[in-house]
Amino acid sequence: MTINDALHRLLLDNLTTAILLLDTQLHLEYMNPAAEMLLAVSGQRSHGQFIGELFSESPEALASLQQSVRSAHPFTKREALLSTQSGQALTVDYAVTPILNRQGTFLLLEILPRDRLLRITKEEAQLSKQETTKLLVRGLAHEIKNPLGGIRGAAQLLARELHAAELKDYTDVIIEEADRLRNLVDRMLGSNKLPSLAQTNIHEVLERVCQLVDMETQGRISLMRDYDPSIPDVMIDREQMIQAVLNIVRNAMQALAESVPPQGSRITLRTRALRQFTIGHTRHRLVCKVEIIDNGPGITAELQQTIFYPMVSGRADGTGLGLAITQNIISQHQGLIECESQPGHTVFTLFLPLEQGAMYP
Repeated sequence: MTINDALHRLLLDNLTTAILLLDTQLHLEYMNPAAEMLLAVSGQRSHGQFIGELFSESPEALASLQQSVRSAHPFTKREALLSTQSGQALTVDYAVTPILNRQGTFLLLEILPRDRLLRITKEEAQLSKQETTKLLVRGLAHEIKNPLGGIRGAAQLLARELHAAELKDYTDVIIEEADRLRNLVDRMLGSNKLPSLAQTNIHEVLERVCQLVDMETQGRISLMRDYDPSIPDVMIDREQMIQAVLNIVRNAMQALAESVPPQGSRITLRTRALRQFTIGHTRHRLVCKVEIIDNGPGITAELQQTIFYPMVSGRADGTGLGLAITQNIISQHQGLIECESQPGHTVFTLFLPLEQGAMYP
């Protein structure tokens, strides 16, 4: 190896962009450390493997690579979905550059992962919507509660002037309905109380939720546990987190009761630890991931866009406050909540940082 070859190898090895070099038959000649990390494989062990054994995309993508070898024409693909050997799905941009040498046309692949950027963009949009909703609800609550107080006070004064008991029934209705609306507005606003943080085992929270669900359903719904016992304690408010998870599980219970036969109803609680995970603009060394999975009818694509807004519900008798309250609790813990749904498989995912940080209301 010449000095130039060693220098080129050193430069490629230190790039943060994943680089792969394929021979004329699309077998791996070289992979830099960034590519090893991205694809979760060893470059030395993978040497000589066909590209389709490292990751898969589509038959059309493989045909494009073969055509690039024949024609020596470069091409770029945006937001391609790759599936690695371990089954992990990656969203990437990649550029293919043919390199001519004495042995034929080799292909240089430059792969840029997009998952983190797409996640940040999605989270920013979600947080922006949440802040906008908070401002809207607070303004609306102020405009509602002020006249409600006047209506209630006037009804109380009127009741004192009335001597007939049957007429006081009407003022009682006014007072009760004013109180009901005030309580509804208070629930929309959510709790102003900051979390009372303490080191808590997340599985204790989930087991408490399972206990409550078992009592409510009398065992009609199967509760499956898939816990990672290595997850350390999380800095959370135990009672608030029980409420957050319970709101999601109760929604799943109600969806299952309306569509799935009792013997087939199933809710799975799964925990995992994630390393180097980004929430908002902050990259956390370690994050606790909690998934609540049900085999219900699923949530429509239209509803998924607004499901965390107050007063939005997929059921005729729903208040639409449970998920809004859950999102507020998770946000106070500097966490994130996501939802993915299709018929027969709905997943709500909570991400909670495992290192203590500053809280925000």
